[in-house]
Amino acid sequence: MEWREKVAREKTARFSDETYWGKPVTGFGDPDARILIVGLAPAAHGANRTGRMFTGDRSGEWLYGSLYKFHICNKQNSMSANDDLKLNNCYITAVVRCAPPANKPTKEEIENCQPYLANELEIFKNIRVIITLGKIAFDWTIYSLEKLQIKKFDRRPKFAHGAKYQISDNLDLIASFHPSQQNTFTGKLTHSMFDSIFKSAKSLLS
Repeated sequence: MEWREKVAREKTARFSDETYWGKPVTGFGDPDARILIVGLAPAAHGANRTGRMFTGDRSGEWLYGSLYKFHICNKQNSMSANDDLKLNNCYITAVVRCAPPANKPTKEEIENCQPYLANELEIFKNIRVIITLGKIAFDWTIYSLEKLQIKKFDRRPKFAHGAKYQISDNLDLIASFHPSQQNTFTGKLTHSMFDSIFKSAKSLLS
């Protein structure tokens, strides 16, 4: 919390004239969503600045770019929480609700925020596909599903980009690399790889 607020006060040069959100960031999207996207945490100068998940940073450019291709959102990019971006049949959330230093939340932070993710998994009754962005999101979504007794895994699911797991007759989980700069700049995650995740999700829904 202290670091999140410190970043909001001190800012970064390119956003020095903006007022940062600097508070916990909630999920957002369609309340009747059939797709749930679980990210890691708000970015220091992205969601921590704008107040909306994946808004105002490079990861968001990748995410909304792919969602737009598959008609899951109405804009190719999102730079402001007031830009009229709308999600179609989709809700976006994260494991951690406050921006962590170096995008690396501690186990304590994750555990403190886990009930919020679990609550979303319970209240969104129409979810048919969960997409987890990165291994931490994957691991803690699996943990939450087990804790809620939605699914008991005989073998611990393994994270891999594109891995699919059937949670129930009407719920599937797809794992993806996170569209972080560390992954996209190095080519670990390409646009075609990322698009394939949402193509799979749409296929499962149909």
